[in-house]
Amino acid sequence: MFQRVAQRFLQPEAKVRENHVTRRGFTDARFDELFLAHYAQIAGVLCRVVGDWAQAEELADEVFLKLYRRPLSEIPDGNVGGWLYRTAMNLGIDALRSSARRKRYELAASQEGLRGHAQETPLERIVRSENAQRVRAVLAALKPEQAQLLILRASGHSYRELADIFRVEPGAIGTRLVRAEATFEKLYRQKYGSEEVT
Repeated sequence: MFQRVAQRFLQPEAKVRENHVTRRGFTDARFDELFLAHYAQIAGVLCRVVGDWAQAEELADEVFLKLYRRPLSEIPDGNVGGWLYRTAMNLGIDALRSSARRKRYELAASQEGLRGHAQETPLERIVRSENAQRVRAVLAALKPEQAQLLILRASGHSYRELADIFRVEPGAIGTRLVRAEATFEKLYRQKYGSEEVT
């Protein structure tokens, strides 16, 4: 989707863009601007959440499809950037939960099939990959707002940007981050023991 919009937007022989106002309340040119301005960041944040670039791009496409179908007047405070990040994080967390459920079902099905057979030990896994899976599992268990806050902060967002995204005062972000980190660490330790969270 990004490539199509970018090609259409950057073609030298393209016709003068119509500022056609849609029923959504913004022009096609404005949507293209929003898409070009935010797509890479939204896809990057989603990649950090789900750990797979292809899935992140699919989710980012879905975020922008939701924006395209949504009247601009329904976006609180006209904060399109914040709305995009909230929507992306919600879709990312939903994808994590869905993936976790699917993995549980697949594991149960494979264990059912292996009963009566000697189980083979898995090959050594890369420690970083294992830690990433653990972190994703704990993030999926957190409240969505806490998971979103931790992911966005780890992605480099400032307190001011986080305050805009979550529609709170900048001073409240620090407290929320501390609580989210404490909850994350507690859940991690409950789930994986006293190993250091990396």
